[in-house]
Amino acid sequence: MFEPGHLHRSRLPGLDGQPGYSIDFHYEVRQDAQEGPMLHGRLAGEIDGKAFEEVFEMHRDTAFNFASVISRLVAKHGLHPNHSPIMREHEEYDAIFEDIRAKLHTKPGDAVDFDHLERDGL
Repeated sequence: MFEPGHLHRSRLPGLDGQPGYSIDFHYEVRQDAQEGPMLHGRLAGEIDGKAFEEVFEMHRDTAFNFASVISRLVAKHGLHPNHSPIMREHEEYDAIFEDIRAKLHTKPGDAVDFDHLERDGL
């Protein structure tokens, strides 16, 4: 279920041999005094009955790689990367992408600082 600033995903255990999960992704734009606008993300929930929480920040120009960061973080907690909850419903992924674009006031073709890719763990 998607609403601006939040995505919730859950799945029963055993489907495709994957553990059950219930995960919430919350995001917002925060202003950093040195870096400018940053996407602040928080993943919280449980995978296979084990609670977890992860917080991350991404620069304005790399924020659109949020799905890669989320896939890596949930894999760290036991969910296979190919079963990342962020890509399960492509329509909602597109809605998140557009919501982030609007919140960061970006447009296609904006420059990317390649140093940000490395600092944001991409």
